[in-house]
Amino acid sequence: MIPSTQEHILVVDDEQSLLVVMEQYLRRLGHSVVACRSGLQAWELFEQDPTSFTLVLADITLPEMSGAELLARMLRLNPRACILVCSGYPFDMSTLPAVYQRQIGFLQKPFTPRMLADSIARLLADRNAGTAGSTEPRP
Repeated sequence: MIPSTQEHILVVDDEQSLLVVMEQYLRRLGHSVVACRSGLQAWELFEQDPTSFTLVLADITLPEMSGAELLARMLRLNPRACILVCSGYPFDMSTLPAVYQRQIGFLQKPFTPRMLADSIARLLADRNAGTAGSTEPRP
């Protein structure tokens, strides 16, 4: 399931090589992408215009501001923000307030480009339908 519309995506990851690969892949899919290497840099961009990004793709372990803190700040500023958390560490979706669970997804690292594209498409579709959460493949 590859997204068929152009989205404006903020990608945040401190692993430079992964950040470049994700940015290039998403651009090839036709998306507009802004890439950041720190939580603070991402927050500063998001804070300027909290509704400009269709989706935020963020690692949990980031320098200067953790992904968890970034996620909380973004949701306080824009409660409709759509966020895909990508991490090599477990992320417990049940720790999020129920009101936010429909617009936040989780993708475990390592992942393939196809898994990333599918997760983005599923998260956006689920958010619009009000059923987002884990972006693990459905049976």
